[in-house]
Amino acid sequence: MGLPLLPTISTFFIILSAILVAVGWNLIRQRKIEAHQKTMIAAAVSAVLFFIIYISRTVFIGNTAFGGPDELKIYYTVFLIFHIILATTGAVFGVITINAGLKNNLSRHRKIGPVTSIIWFFTAITGVAVYLLLYIFYTGGETTSVFKAILGI
Repeated sequence: MGLPLLPTISTFFIILSAILVAVGWNLIRQRKIEAHQKTMIAAAVSAVLFFIIYISRTVFIGNTAFGGPDELKIYYTVFLIFHIILATTGAVFGVITINAGLKNNLSRHRKIGPVTSIIWFFTAITGVAVYLLLYIFYTGGETTSVFKAILGI
């Protein structure tokens, strides 16, 4: 089975980002502040690499429509929209959290950091689920524009 190169690489980066967030969370609980900072920056870089690959693929190649059974398409579409909202929320929270940490606004950073991490874990899990549904469990459908892939129009 040949895996699609760019979706596989971008999914790797989102998984790596979530793993690094978990490691960073553990490091701060151990009061290893410098290691926490470096790990969370690496997690952010990994997430940005995912985003660059995803956007580049979307712009230059398009997105892959769901190729599974028609009776599951509506469930996949709702799940995909949930994932997109979660990912967007996680990215916004991520920027705010990292910014607060870098500006040494530790009160804000400590308050929203755990929430951001949990959102990001769910984003990664749902992202992997989308990848599995598109390329592993079912043969991917037509590769087309993002709007046609999501809305089926």
